[in-house]
Amino acid sequence: MDELAPSMEDNRRAAAARLNFLTLDPVKPQDVRPPILASWVRSRRWKLPADRITLPYVADPDLDIPLTRSAAPVLQQLHQNLDGQPISVILTDRTGMVLERLTADTNLARYLDKVFLAPGFSYAEEFAGTNGIGTALEGGGPMHVFGHEHYAEDLEDLACAGVPIRHPVNGKTIGAIDLTCWRKDAGSLLMALAKTTAENIRGALLKDSSARELSLLQAYLQSSRRLGDMVIAVDDDLLLMNAKAGQSLDASDQRAVLGYAAEMLARGSTEAIVAELPTGSWVRIMCRPVTSGGRGGGGIIQVSPHSPGIGIRTPAAGHRPPPRPVLPGLVGRSAPWLGSSREVDNACRAGQWVVLTGERGTGKVTLARAAHHQNNPAGSFHVVDVARLGDGFAAELESELADDSLQALVIRHVERLDASGVDATIAALYDVLERRPADPPWVALTLTSDDADTPDLGELLSLFPLTVEVPPLRHHIEDVRELVPYFLNQLSHGELTCGPDAMQQLMRFAWPGNTAELCQMLKQVVVRRRRTGVITPADLPARAQAISRRSLSQLEALERDAIIRSLIANDGHKGHAAKSLGMSRATIYRKIHDYGIQPP
Repeated sequence: MDELAPSMEDNRRAAAARLNFLTLDPVKPQDVRPPILASWVRSRRWKLPADRITLPYVADPDLDIPLTRSAAPVLQQLHQNLDGQPISVILTDRTGMVLERLTADTNLARYLDKVFLAPGFSYAEEFAGTNGIGTALEGGGPMHVFGHEHYAEDLEDLACAGVPIRHPVNGKTIGAIDLTCWRKDAGSLLMALAKTTAENIRGALLKDSSARELSLLQAYLQSSRRLGDMVIAVDDDLLLMNAKAGQSLDASDQRAVLGYAAEMLARGSTEAIVAELPTGSWVRIMCRPVTSGGRGGGGIIQVSPHSPGIGIRTPAAGHRPPPRPVLPGLVGRSAPWLGSSREVDNACRAGQWVVLTGERGTGKVTLARAAHHQNNPAGSFHVVDVARLGDGFAAELESELADDSLQALVIRHVERLDASGVDATIAALYDVLERRPADPPWVALTLTSDDADTPDLGELLSLFPLTVEVPPLRHHIEDVRELVPYFLNQLSHGELTCGPDAMQQLMRFAWPGNTAELCQMLKQVVVRRRRTGVITPADLPARAQAISRRSLSQLEALERDAIIRSLIANDGHKGHAAKSLGMSRATIYRKIHDYGIQPP
């Protein structure tokens, strides 16, 4: 249906399906396309109103960027070719914010203004619901949204075809092109024209950026041939690394080197520095800026092993990557995890109250406990959980703080406090500060950053001078290699290991539930599947056997799991799996790609 203009009957069925969806009645699968239904589910999850549109607005968006400069002649040419046609040509950035809109039809332009489809407004799906721009960006591919398929009723008279624009070198999504017209005027070529326009903009980006990137590439090749050291070339859109650098630097060391290099390039410094990397090794780093046409084009980074010595400047202490953690009970040595560990450790050592914020399951309480045990191993450590105690929280907190032997306290899930709970917490903390001014306990709050209903905590947080962001597992995914054997040793007493294929699969999973989800998944494997031997990909739950490129609806997740189970049952034979599921071979190949499934 994406390539064809939907019929009036299609639109009627979509209208009925949308009404059923909004009133929580059953929706027949044949009445609405799966990508549209998935988008409706996401829109409802974001609690978007279906009867009005409320969008964020940027009054003066930055238009002097490579995307707009390269796209301008392409959009102008298309606009001229569409002269007199009621079609609007819209360019957005990667977040869905409209950068440019060219509309020849006055009535259409006036209506688009009414629904805020204009420069400065964001049509990301999380704000505008199902639409050609936001849903294309969310799904990572072309999307045609017609009439009543839109989530917001103000858009039901429109049809739109959106296509993400990918950078020609690194493949990252940098924006979207959208063609919008009246629903009654939608033709079968709307999507084809949008795809062609996106490809033309991609070609223009390649032409415009090639000179700068060619200069960087030439400098990189010359340095790699001439030098025996590790060599890295970097700019805003490109990262090249020779084999020696890739083999010698793990992911955390690479991030540390790039951090030093970014600081040196920003200052224009060519003086070598010696730095300690997160793995404990010492290296000598030199940077040489590379320019093209008067514009900065990044730089060449030369890295060589080194021992600390005299005569070479070391980086400022504030910019030194943290060393490997010595906190007891912690697993992982990636730079983000080490950084959070170091900050919490320093705060505990100084007796500085701290807020630990991050997604659910990232290990906030674990960090606080490890820091306390490192600095005060004999001292008492207690946790008061707002979510668990409910109405009894205030009394429990008061009782804990009344104990003068208490050395450390974590107040967990403060985002669950109501107004009275916030007031009670503030009063209890002030009371302990007044009663024990010389030796107050160390207090840490944990705050779940992805909670949409966080109360007003301004006065409470003013008592905590430091906030430490605990990174989600997907931001330090290399630590999975250490976390998996650690958890398996606890769960199976050393009788179960993880095979390389299964480990690779776990490394490529998004882990929305973070470290807690990893532990729970391994526990599920031990309880339901295997307790000794070696874990294989087939032992993992279905959700871990796909590399998700985007958030899946419940229906899509069920379909993905069914495909995985069928592939396992048919020894990876796609044709047999397709037959058992009642779908064509072409369909199962497409879905395997879309869902990121790794066949067994």
